[in-house]
Amino acid sequence: MTMGLGCIVCSLRTRMPVTMAWSTPGAALLATTGAAAGGFAGAVGAFAVCGVLLALCGAVPWLEKLVERIPAALASAMLAGILLTICAKPFIDLPRAPWQIGCVLLAWLITTAFARRWAVLAALVVIGVDGAFSRTGATTLAPHLEFVTPHLDATAMVAIALPLFLVTMTSQNLPGVAVLASFGYRLGLRKPLLYTGAAGVAGSVAGAHAINLAAISAALAAGPEAHPHRDRRWIAGVACGVVYVALAPASAAVVAVALVAPQGLLAAVAAVALFGTFAAAAASALEPVATREAAAVTLVVAGSGVTLGGVGSAFWSVVAGLLVLGVGAVARRRATPKQ
Repeated sequence: MTMGLGCIVCSLRTRMPVTMAWSTPGAALLATTGAAAGGFAGAVGAFAVCGVLLALCGAVPWLEKLVERIPAALASAMLAGILLTICAKPFIDLPRAPWQIGCVLLAWLITTAFARRWAVLAALVVIGVDGAFSRTGATTLAPHLEFVTPHLDATAMVAIALPLFLVTMTSQNLPGVAVLASFGYRLGLRKPLLYTGAAGVAGSVAGAHAINLAAISAALAAGPEAHPHRDRRWIAGVACGVVYVALAPASAAVVAVALVAPQGLLAAVAAVALFGTFAAAAASALEPVATREAAAVTLVVAGSGVTLGGVGSAFWSVVAGLLVLGVGAVARRRATPKQ
């Protein structure tokens, strides 16, 4: 619900395709952290503190300037690298579920030839071919919301709040702004961080670990697949928010369908939705000759999925690309004859 409202409000106010999400690297971090000190209430307290830290970042002016200085080619390369792993997933999983994943790919391919805009929807409908909807029990479809009183525990702050804040900023918020910038949208970080931080605090009492700017879905809404004209793509951000709000009461049903669907089926639908965006990002990244090598390194590092110090590959890919750019600039200066 907080994600959906954020998409709607920010897209309407900025006339940009702003999309929000939960912290995917944050979820991976929590999955490997183990039980929090102070129990689940201690974890909820850490989630709330993370939200406060994100909101405070909205008041840091130099953060916006730092993101704006990332070259567009490297931002596009980072996006292409992130999308590469997703787009390759159905072909990796194809031997495990050839019939189901094959039907998704075939539905997308055939519909693309006749009605390209509806191709992804056609692939999504194929999920019902395996009977996933019929295998969900009625009791699993009713959502249940339980509020938890946050407990502030010093150990949980160090083990959860600070790492969650770090990975959310470096692997979600910064790439999210960079992705929008690669499509020509200068969003800035202040207002989105103020909202996502406040939403994170509000959602924490119901178990939400962090709300942030989206990166992958931002590429879908901001790219040419959403609308040929860039100034009309904000409607995709609003549409994304409306669907999130509609799915909020049905969240338990969504999870139930995802659990009974064959492995790789939902990933295949996500992949076909992102093929066009990946192609556009890769072409934009590698087109400028001057930054081509740095962009290639950025793409490869982002696609590697490497995690160092708890920080994901999206952040390190930009660092690697900037290093290559810097070394190239030094080499060119040394090669230039002195007057």
